[in-house]
Order: sequence, then C-alpha cells, then structure tokens
Amino acid sequence: MADSPDQSEITLKGIPASEGIAYGRAFVFTQSDVEVPHYQVDAEKRIDEVARFDHALVLTRQQIAKIQAEVEENIGPEEARIFDAHLMVLEDQALITETIREFETTGLNIETCFNKISSRYIKAFSEIDDEYLRERASDIRDVAQRVLQNLLGQSDTSLSKLAGERIVVANDISPSDSAGLDRSTALAVVTDSGSRTSHAVIVARSMKVPAIVGMRDLTQRVRNGDWAIVDGYEGTVILNPTDSTLVRYGKIQEQKRNLEQQLMGANREPAVTLDGAKVALMANIEKVDEIRLVQDFNAEGVGLFRTEYLYLDSSRIPTEAEQTLAYRQVAAALAPNPVIIRTLDLGGDKPMAGNPHLFPKENNPFMGFRAIRFCLEHTDIFKDQLRAILAASAHGNIRLMYPMISGTEELARANALLDECKAELKARGTPFNAKLTVGTMIEIPSAAVTSDILAEKCGFFSIGTNDLIQYLLAIDRVNDRIAHLYEPTHPAVVRTLRQIIDAAHKKKINVSVCGEMAGDPVLVPLLLGLGVDALSMTPPLIPAVRFLIRGMKLGAAKKLADKALKLSDPKAIYALCAEFYREHMRLR
Repeated sequence: MADSPDQSEITLKGIPASEGIAYGRAFVFTQSDVEVPHYQVDAEKRIDEVARFDHALVLTRQQIAKIQAEVEENIGPEEARIFDAHLMVLEDQALITETIREFETTGLNIETCFNKISSRYIKAFSEIDDEYLRERASDIRDVAQRVLQNLLGQSDTSLSKLAGERIVVANDISPSDSAGLDRSTALAVVTDSGSRTSHAVIVARSMKVPAIVGMRDLTQRVRNGDWAIVDGYEGTVILNPTDSTLVRYGKIQEQKRNLEQQLMGANREPAVTLDGAKVALMANIEKVDEIRLVQDFNAEGVGLFRTEYLYLDSSRIPTEAEQTLAYRQVAAALAPNPVIIRTLDLGGDKPMAGNPHLFPKENNPFMGFRAIRFCLEHTDIFKDQLRAILAASAHGNIRLMYPMISGTEELARANALLDECKAELKARGTPFNAKLTVGTMIEIPSAAVTSDILAEKCGFFSIGTNDLIQYLLAIDRVNDRIAHLYEPTHPAVVRTLRQIIDAAHKKKINVSVCGEMAGDPVLVPLLLGLGVDALSMTPPLIPAVRFLIRGMKLGAAKKLADKALKLSDPKAIYALCAEFYREHMRLR
C-alpha cells in the first residue's frame, strides 16, 4: 500500500498488452530526446565530418550487436531478432546517402543532417495505419537516438540497474531500453503511449512480465516509490491499493493461473464444438521467423501472410528470388497445412520510406493509392511477387489472396497478370502449382455488396473486418476523438457479414475472418453463428478461442446470431455476445 495513509486508491485504465498481475513500487523512467546542435562546418573539415558519421555508424552497430547477443543469451533467439531491424536501419543506403547528400548541399553539421533525414523516415512510418508496421518508426527512432548520442559523445540511459523490484512506468520504452529489462527486478511495464506490438511489449511477453500501454498521463500521476497493482489482463493500474483490493487481486491471480493452464491444455486438442462442428484456427503472420509461433500455438496453417513487411523492412524492393525463398520457407515448414499469402498491401498509409517517388503524398491515404490499386499500376513489381508466390507453391499448400478488391474488374485484371506469370514460369521450366487457389479479401463495402458476383470468380473469401468496419461506419479507427464509434457489433456490420457469408456459401466457397474480430473470444460465437468457416488471428490468441469453441455448441451460436440480427443497438448486440461468452468460458 502507499506509505501515506491520506492517499486514496486510484484506478486508471489503459490497453492490456501482456497478461499477468504485478504488485510493487513504481519506478518512473524518463528519457528525453538528444539535443542536436546546429552549425556550419568549415569546407576544409568536411571530409572529417563524414568520417565522424561513419565512425558513429560503426560504433552504433557494435553496441546493437552487443545488445542483441545479450538478449539472445538472457531471453531467447526470437527476441534477439528484434534487433535485426535495427541493424538493417544502419545498413539502409538510402538513409545514409540522403544524410550525406544533405550535408554536402547545406554544409550543416552531420548531426543536424542525420536528424532531419531520420525524422522524415520516422514520420513516414509513424503514419502507417497498421499497428505492427507502425512500430518500425520506433526502430528508426531508437537507432537514430543512439547514432546521435555517439556523434555527440553522450552515454545512453539504461533500465538494466533497477534498485530492487519495480514496476517500470514510462512515456514509452525504446527497444534498446527494453532489452535492458531484468526479469528479476522488472515486475511490470506500463507506458503512456506505445502499442500492443511495440518491442518493449514483445520483450515483456517473452519474460512473462505484465504490460499495459496507452495510459496517457500515468507518468504525471505516479511518483517513484508509489505502490501499485498492474493488471495486464484488463489493462488496469491501481495506485495506492487498499487491503481489500490486494486480497481481491490475490484471488483473481489464482483464477487466471488456473484458466491459463486449462487454455494451454485445451490448445493441444482440435477446435471442435460440442455438437461436432470443426472450426479451422489459423495464424496471421508478417515474417518468416514467425513459423515457430504458428507451430507452438497449434495453428492449422497461415490465414494471412502480410507480405508488405518484406518491403518495409528494406529501403529497396525485394527481388523475385528473395521473395520466393521467404514464401517457400513458410510453405515448406507448415505443409500440408495451407498458407494464404496476401499480395502486396503497400501504398497510401504504408509507403516505403526509401522510395518516395512510388508513393505521392495523399490527403486521404486510407482510400487512396494502395494495395491492389498500386499493384495494377506498377505491374513490374506486382508480377515479380506473383511469380515468386507461384514458384513457392511447388513446395507446399500455398493459396493466393488479393487485398482491397472493390469489384470484378480489378479481380479480372489481377488474374490476367497471374496468367501471364504462369506462362512465363512455364517457359522458364520453373515448376508451380497450376491449380493454385485464388481468393480475395472482402474489406471494401462495394466488394461486400457485390460478394455474390465475386464469389463466382473466387476460390475463397477472407473478410478483413478491420478495414471493412472502418469503411462501413466511416470511422478512422486510429483517431482518438472518434475511435469509440468503431463498433464491430454495429447492425450494419453484422448484416454485412451475413450477406458476404451467404453469398460465398451459395457458390460453395469457404469464408474466413482475419481481422481483429477473429481473435476476440467475445465475438467469435457471433462469427461462427453467422456461418464463418475459419478464423485467423495472432498466434497467442488461439488458445482462448479454441477453449471457447470446445465448450460451446454451433447450434447455440446460430441462435445468438439470429437474435443479434434482430437488434438495432450495437451495445445490446455486444451485451448479448458478452453474456454468451461468460456462460461458455467457465473453467471446466
């Protein structure tokens, strides 16, 4: 409890990011940006200035390699791969070349030039809608700060020497700082900003340390040494907890441990309802090195391979051979399970920082030049990817999926290019699966409305609920002022889902959901009741969904969906789903 008896208990809410409950004293961690000097460099010293930049890059590379080795030894090889992205930033020739060009043009000190160019890259990535890809901005910011510190001869701060067990409270925590977390002293991680996919959160999850992000102003409300409870399940921080609160959380912690044991036990079993309905549970991945996660969480393949990460991890377009290798590795490792590869969803809110000429600035990138629209204009880039997917299809059960399809015309143009690629590979003598199954994402209202027509020309549908809900409700889900209006249980959403699913099943094709709804156990029964055949989600979400499915009947889920379709209030529909969830998620 708090030292001072006049301090009352305060409960604050954030976004749960790593499960668990912790109790202890707070440590407020602050790290300000490097103050960059601004001055002209004499002409005779310009060669030395570039040499100074080169030396700082080498030193930074050595420091990051050392951190990576320590993380691999103390936490694990997968977590150490976080720093591959940092090392790639230091090898980014576009970033380095643009910095030197800025220096040669302006004659300003190299710190100023590097700060300007790296800030431009950080801004580009921070504006990306995809949460996972937006974290690339943190990688660049972290590396940039370290380079600037080395240029200025400053030492970096560290979390590696906490004075005893502490709950770390910060505005945000960089990947380098998170690497310094010691599992013996870091009880929990709580940040004002950040996201569930930040590297600090990834490290916290690996260490089994509770984490909460998006607390807004906690660093202003807590003092060093304050007692706090961190509930990583609900995203709650309780300052100055009373004795009764401590007792209550002790019981909650025990219940959560029991539930987690049951979830992991059930995850070894098939996802079959009590009345015998089989549900395919698949994984969403971005990188080849996530194969182990797919296997560890017993996913039945990959329902969404976001291939744009291959492009955003580099300042250049990956070659056809590089892409073929990546797709083949995933397909071969997971065969005979399917791997659904989504073609490039670049452009608009996901520009490649090193290729600004490909991505003109747009006022409304969410509805702009992105995904299939970008690919159909840049057919050379698109065909490289299509040939790579085709070539990899000879090594596993690959399926291909187009994003952001708005109607049959785009689908026909994409398939025509696919046919050209098949002919080209056949002429080369490169083997591929000539019967490769081709499907489409349904994430634009026009595609939903014409789903009966699209179903005639597709092998399957995958509903991207994140964008579909955003477009249906005209809600920018990353806009804090209106994010509360983003409601997956809005009647328009529920009715649209039923329309898509019915259209697909009439043409005897399967429907999966790969958006956030698929990994939400409260909403899963509604999706299954509406007729969804498969669910694809972030691998760690699979155990809870599997556990729920094994304790419910599909017949009951269908009745739930029928009731939901008759309701007009989004909150009433959600309450109906929440009640169903509570009834079927009891410990068994």
